[in-house]
Amino acid sequence: MTPAQRHESDSMGSVEVPAARYWGAQTQRSIHHFPFGQSMPTAVIHAFGSLKAACAEVNLAMGKLDAGLCSAIVAAAEDVASGSLDDEFPLKVWQTGSGTQTNMNANEVIANRAIQLLGGELGSKTPVHPNDHVNLSQSSNDTFPTAMHVAVTLELERHLIPAIEALIAALTAKAEAYSDIVKIGRTHLQDAVPLSLGQEFSGYAAQLDLGLSSLRACLPQVLQLAIGGTAVGTGLNAPKGFGTAVAARLAERLGLPFSAAANPFQALAGHEPLASTHGALTVLAGSLFKIANDIRWLGSGPRCGLGELVLPENEPGFQVMGNNAAVQMAASQGNFELNVFKPLLAHNVLESIELLSGACTGFRRHCIEGLTVNRRRIRKLLNESLMLVTALTPAIGYDRASAIAKHAHHHGLSLKEAALVLGEISAEDFDRWVQPEAMV
Repeated sequence: MTPAQRHESDSMGSVEVPAARYWGAQTQRSIHHFPFGQSMPTAVIHAFGSLKAACAEVNLAMGKLDAGLCSAIVAAAEDVASGSLDDEFPLKVWQTGSGTQTNMNANEVIANRAIQLLGGELGSKTPVHPNDHVNLSQSSNDTFPTAMHVAVTLELERHLIPAIEALIAALTAKAEAYSDIVKIGRTHLQDAVPLSLGQEFSGYAAQLDLGLSSLRACLPQVLQLAIGGTAVGTGLNAPKGFGTAVAARLAERLGLPFSAAANPFQALAGHEPLASTHGALTVLAGSLFKIANDIRWLGSGPRCGLGELVLPENEPGFQVMGNNAAVQMAASQGNFELNVFKPLLAHNVLESIELLSGACTGFRRHCIEGLTVNRRRIRKLLNESLMLVTALTPAIGYDRASAIAKHAHHHGLSLKEAALVLGEISAEDFDRWVQPEAMV
């Protein structure tokens, strides 16, 4: 062993660990066997910190843990939750599918940090043991899914939902500002009857509002936690009421209404709440892409496109939709009492939340809020549209109105010019019947 290393041991034997690090043997084994791929999301790590602190406090209250050890464990766990020990969590997403190695990473880091706070020697497991004290009344099988749900809830509440709300507000403000701008509508990329630009933007805001409602509808399920189920859902080695008490403690710590899952067997073996949540994220991604694409079309040009809006280019990508395929597949692969694709689920759901949070914020700041309208271009296209002929149908009938539109199209005339050439109506009647502002 070099001076920069220390010995740590687990059930498989002794391992050399960097002497300055808080992690231990099981973390070091995972580094050796799974050195590739993306790192475990820090949101999961921070959630583990809050969870381990809550578990220690409940173990103390239930007479399972000494007050001095509890205090040190809680202090160390809060260091993890705050992000100050992020460098002590080197493990990758691609590890044991139950997330056992990340749970042990948390246990080892918290134990060694607590030992240090109590004046002990790193790696000694005295007076704080990673399994016997930090993981007391718990299992990787209930802590990892709990940390997943806590992380997803926090990221939704702190980042994505506020970002969506701000984007909806920006779109709504544009809808109000553009309420007096009448433009030509488009269906199937073909000219359609008029609407206001404000009405068009109100549709965009409503799309995102529906997506936000769907996302919020998933939250009550995500707020239900697996903690207390331990290895297979029976709660073996945990005191009665442990999961309920830990969920209540987390609710106090984080200000969110967490509760113990109604059925811990489902909470360990299936991940329907995260699958549903990512389904809602995918719907939101689709809406964002559609809105951004519409605005890109409306801003096309500057001379030979539609040119109705003046904007910088900005649009979200397809990664969330790709993540959804993996999430739905992973959620379907739980065998018997445990789904073993948990790290992948955690990574993909949290990555999608991060991407959508950034997309909403960037789209709002760099595109929507700075949009300007080319009123001259909008008016020109509106006046040139043949679809204004729809306003004539009630007065002269469908067939005569269609004849005017066809004549105008084939001879490069305006509708009014074609109507006068064909002798169908007078100029005064045309002006009285064809008023785009009255058609919206």
